[in-house]
Amino acid sequence: LKYLKPLIFGRAGARARLRALDVVAMAEEECEDVVAALEADEEAEDLGGLEGEVVDSGIIDEAADEAEAAEEAEAAEAVEALQEGEGLEDVDEEDLEELEAQLAEGVADETEDAAAAAALEELEPSPAPADEDDSDEEHLEGVEVEDHLKDAVEGSLRLKRMLSRDDEDFAKASKKQKLSPEEEAKKRKTQQLLTKWGLAHDQVVRHVCDTCTTEEIEDFIRGSYIPDRSNLWKSAAELFSRHCAEIRERKMPGGSACDSVAAFKWRWKLGFDKDKLLRGLSHKDLRHVLTNFDGTKDLEEIVNEAAGTEAEDDNTTATAIPDAPGVSALGRFTRLELIDPMADAAVFGDANLTFALKLAKHRKALGHVGRVIATTFEELDTLRERYKEIDTSIQTLEDHFCEVYHGVDCTRIAIDPRFKGMEETFGAVYYNFPHSGAIQGFFDGHPVVNWRHENLMRLFFRALRSFVKPGGFVKVSSNMGAVGVRYSYIVGSALENEFLHIETVPFLEWHLHRYGRSYGDKRDIYKRPDAVNNQSYNAQAADRDMVYCFCYAPSGQPIGKQEVKLPPTLKTLRACTDGPFKHLQGQAKENLAQQLHKRFVTEVSGTHVG
Repeated sequence: LKYLKPLIFGRAGARARLRALDVVAMAEEECEDVVAALEADEEAEDLGGLEGEVVDSGIIDEAADEAEAAEEAEAAEAVEALQEGEGLEDVDEEDLEELEAQLAEGVADETEDAAAAAALEELEPSPAPADEDDSDEEHLEGVEVEDHLKDAVEGSLRLKRMLSRDDEDFAKASKKQKLSPEEEAKKRKTQQLLTKWGLAHDQVVRHVCDTCTTEEIEDFIRGSYIPDRSNLWKSAAELFSRHCAEIRERKMPGGSACDSVAAFKWRWKLGFDKDKLLRGLSHKDLRHVLTNFDGTKDLEEIVNEAAGTEAEDDNTTATAIPDAPGVSALGRFTRLELIDPMADAAVFGDANLTFALKLAKHRKALGHVGRVIATTFEELDTLRERYKEIDTSIQTLEDHFCEVYHGVDCTRIAIDPRFKGMEETFGAVYYNFPHSGAIQGFFDGHPVVNWRHENLMRLFFRALRSFVKPGGFVKVSSNMGAVGVRYSYIVGSALENEFLHIETVPFLEWHLHRYGRSYGDKRDIYKRPDAVNNQSYNAQAADRDMVYCFCYAPSGQPIGKQEVKLPPTLKTLRACTDGPFKHLQGQAKENLAQQLHKRFVTEVSGTHVG
């Protein structure tokens, strides 16, 4: 038996492999013909698409299919010859019967397995794709949320559902699905790009490609960019992810200081000739133009209308000093924090509550009657471990008639009972230096963890749509060079949810910038010896800190479901070879992948980690 099996199947497999080699040789000849045609410029113009054309032609798949069919045919012939006794005259009868029994048992097992699989396919319905085909009811199952607030929390719950799936079972089930033509095209383009770069087996780079659009992948195929695989500090996936973000940022306003006229010009794609016209307007005229221009009339016509209107005297800050230079007057309005005195103001992610305290005192000095709602992501017990002054801060806030809530996830306030009844009451919202938390071993820009930062901003602005009143302001502070929550995540997420970008103010010019900043994690226990004067926080250059200012202007039209950045699957985590995975193998690597995946699920559920 030891020598008969290789004899029977070896000859069949060898002949099948020879046939496969012949087919591959034919494929190589066709490749040479395609190359010749390309060189002659007869049939194509793009050498970068050659490999994709060969893959799309199906030649390699045909070769594999023919090889498999040939091997099966040769094996069947060998079995038939065995049963007829050809070439086995010297073999004992007992050995021959045993060999026949083993062959028959193998064929029967394969037949039974195929029949069972076919029956299961008929009985079990095909699973839905991970994102588009899941209904809102499935995402919101088991969650108490009012109908008008479902849109505010649907994206957060959908992200949790995507992470909570069993990746291996879902991946097996997904193989039965038939991809749409668009998905098939993107899959082919992704494979073509990865083959061009020599990164076809890099699952993390493939994950970055999955987060790109088909148009972006096509641009990379045509372009000359290739991630540096020999970089000593960054992996190819991290470099590629950063490059994608930088390309998208070229289509957005810059992350540095941007006054009201520059933001208005970018929004309406106005030329430099309009810049001089707008900067010469008075406060009254410029505010009229910014409020009433909608693109249906010429800018000059709106400017003439503004000049013909009389200044109102309604004792509000918006109509003050009408003849002052427009750009500087609006800039002062933003920097001095002259918000609606009657509306409520909410502060999110204020770890030690020093900013909320600063805002409460500011509003009291201006005679405002609106509430200040101060929130922290951590629970009170954790805050007491990190900030010895927290109880005093809470007492001072309550003395200023503020409300203090702990354990608040700003992306899920629609299902937080403490915010019930606050819809369309916020006239100002603040979120200073947002961050989803550091993960040891990874830089914030690594694609394995960076999706958390982008989704934080997307889900934050979507949640605010139900709570900020029209015309209300939202201000998010961040460093213009941050690689975690990039400025493009802030501005892009705001624009997606109908929050107009009105100005970007240097943080040090903001009236509320003097507060006790903190790290917001365990470092605050030993790195804040002088939190009152803020002299201990030196994690980033203060002159690059910015305050991104937005105004809520809902159109009344549906804007669709909130897009979310795809999280990495367990397969991607297991394939990661840098960061904390760099020196791990086997079970240790598997354990870390499982721990990270579990942490991601916990975080999107609104529980703070670290």
